[in-house]
Amino acid sequence: MAELLAPAGNIESLDAAIGEGADAVYMGLKSFNARLRSTNFAWNQFEAAVNSLHRQGKKIYVTVNTVVEEYETERLYRFLSYLNQVGPDGLIVQDFAVSRMAQQFFPKLELHASTQMNVESAAAVNLLSKEGFKRAVVARELGLEEIKSIKARTNMELEIFVHGALCVSESGLCLFSSFLGGKSANRGMCTQACRRYYTAEGASGAKEGYYFSPCDLQLIEKIPDLMELGVESFKIEGRMKSAEYVGSVVAAYRYLMDHYKEDKKGSIAAAKRMLANDFARSKTTYWYGFSNVAEGVEKAGAAILNPNQAGGTGIYLGVIDQLKSPDEDAIKNAGEERIRMALLKGGSYDPDPGDSIRLHTKNDTGRVSHKVRTVSIDEKGNRWIDIPQGFSCGDSVYLLQIKSMSKRYPRVLPGDISHFRRQPGAERLPILDVTPVEKNELSYFPDGLYIQVSTLSDVFVVQAGHPVRVIIELNYETIPQLLEAKTVLPLSKKQLILSLDPYCPAGIEDELQQKIDQLCDMGYTTWIVNNLAHIAMLRSKKVHIIAGPYLYTFNRWAVSWLENQNIGAFITPFENSRQNVEATYERAVRSRVMITLFAYPTLFRIRFKLPDSYDFTYFTDKEGMEFKVNSTPDGSFVMPESPYSIIDKADLLRSNGFGHFLIDFSKTKVTKGYFKQISTAYYKQQVLPETSRFNWKDGFYSPEKIEAYRLANERQEQMQAESKNNFGKRTNRPTKQGARQSVRNGSNKRRR
Repeated sequence: MAELLAPAGNIESLDAAIGEGADAVYMGLKSFNARLRSTNFAWNQFEAAVNSLHRQGKKIYVTVNTVVEEYETERLYRFLSYLNQVGPDGLIVQDFAVSRMAQQFFPKLELHASTQMNVESAAAVNLLSKEGFKRAVVARELGLEEIKSIKARTNMELEIFVHGALCVSESGLCLFSSFLGGKSANRGMCTQACRRYYTAEGASGAKEGYYFSPCDLQLIEKIPDLMELGVESFKIEGRMKSAEYVGSVVAAYRYLMDHYKEDKKGSIAAAKRMLANDFARSKTTYWYGFSNVAEGVEKAGAAILNPNQAGGTGIYLGVIDQLKSPDEDAIKNAGEERIRMALLKGGSYDPDPGDSIRLHTKNDTGRVSHKVRTVSIDEKGNRWIDIPQGFSCGDSVYLLQIKSMSKRYPRVLPGDISHFRRQPGAERLPILDVTPVEKNELSYFPDGLYIQVSTLSDVFVVQAGHPVRVIIELNYETIPQLLEAKTVLPLSKKQLILSLDPYCPAGIEDELQQKIDQLCDMGYTTWIVNNLAHIAMLRSKKVHIIAGPYLYTFNRWAVSWLENQNIGAFITPFENSRQNVEATYERAVRSRVMITLFAYPTLFRIRFKLPDSYDFTYFTDKEGMEFKVNSTPDGSFVMPESPYSIIDKADLLRSNGFGHFLIDFSKTKVTKGYFKQISTAYYKQQVLPETSRFNWKDGFYSPEKIEAYRLANERQEQMQAESKNNFGKRTNRPTKQGARQSVRNGSNKRRR
């Protein structure tokens, strides 16, 4: 029997999920999870939940599904040690560092590969199986036949999403939110750039719409087929949704899973009726129903995108038209919570006390769910409702659930949880060194300038800049051209590197393996891999493998895990910062590292072509920032119009021990004039105008860092004030304590 897995973003949702018959729940704690904006669980609540659910024969999984910077690895180690003591049934992970630490220190922890790990093929699933993973949460952009293909080729458990919100970008590959301000989807800080309102420049002029806001997934009709395939776990998305939502969706899927064998048609109809009050976006079965990959690429866009559909969840209630302070009755009804009273305008339904709503700020920086507690009617007949602080006129409001759907469930947690007292401790993480470079080990990876292009014609343009290597992106155009070998390139195969696309679905897996085999036989010996499947496909070949920017290496533990896959060189992720790169790679091993100096980073990587009605290339957001989109047989790619560049920092990086630099023209046509401008800036160390530093200077957005900066500034101001008060007075200052003693890890050498 397949497992029904439900989200538990808070205690109420946990009660609803279990009360309606979920077999397992997944939840996040206060860090290292991809829904940092949800309530999440305190330490004692989590420990109590594990204890209670295990008594009921239910399972509980913890999301540890974000990438981790080097400075956070000790905190991660302590977190894993805590989880090892508490004993959840599995960890849903993205960063290879979690796997590396668990392998060495916590082998009892069961690992599940998060959808953020970008797993969508049997090759990737089987590689993870060999590395000790028990389950893979496969990418959402897969169809029934692809899941069937994976299931037939692996013994590992598969978990699939069956209901809830979709990402327009391929799993784990969205950089849009991070590019806009460091709030990375890979760090649980996504600001949902896909849900925003954009202005597009089409053939008929400017048009506005929610061009990249996908419908919600609903696979209720596909459950019988998926159960017959033997899929182990059906997952409902929604850790930021209300308890009512969780309860109603779990109830529908539970009913169908339990009754479809008795009456398939009737059970599906009954389950769909139970979902009728799911006041979310319009629904899609996404990639299910297409006969092949090519058909999906052509038609999925129309099935998932609707530019007229507001980006918010639920029934549109309008915008906040007026605000006022609450009266005494409203304050009493709301308890101690700080509220304001709002008058809505533009909707077709007036919310009542007990209804659940969701508020969205105009600039999409804040989204909060709220249960209406009080309604007051003024002398003009206007209905005012209570809303939380932090919202203003013009912000949008949506209906999530109505009061009549509310239901009380037995509590999962005991009334007294004071005796659950475990917390992460103060353990010291043993130091791990990246493997030193052996003599001649990196002969295929010389110091110097590397240039990446997307067409063979661009190879002729960029070779004038005398790069040590040219990287050719493998795509629908370059692969057949290389295989036909009709174009005589100006560089030898030794001077060329082939780069594989980071999305490798089951539908193209066999064909891609065949093409890789042919290219290897033709003499291409150096490859950049961006997906776990690529590692498996090249493992038996006599080739050199470089980890690309989409095999995220934000810390040395992730680097070590990839070293154990016989990868010796690494391209840093686009989102990385200088501080973190230097912390990850000590000077002695920086010859393993390539840093991207210039690129148009792909912000959305979309598996399908955009609908025919999307007759535009350029679009802008509300702040006037311009972006471009390109639809191809490989899917659609959204990039910034202004590139990322630290091209003027090459000499500084070189002085710090880095010697491999990349100018990346992927998805961009290279003209001679433009290339001359970029190469001149590189050799003369000039700042390129109208470019972005991405996260290179400031790093990821971090509430903890902002709070630390605030406290540091306050301490500095206090010290300055004290210095003025004590001017002329002699003070005795304490001496610095000795540096921390480190225990070196003796088992970090690469496996052969």
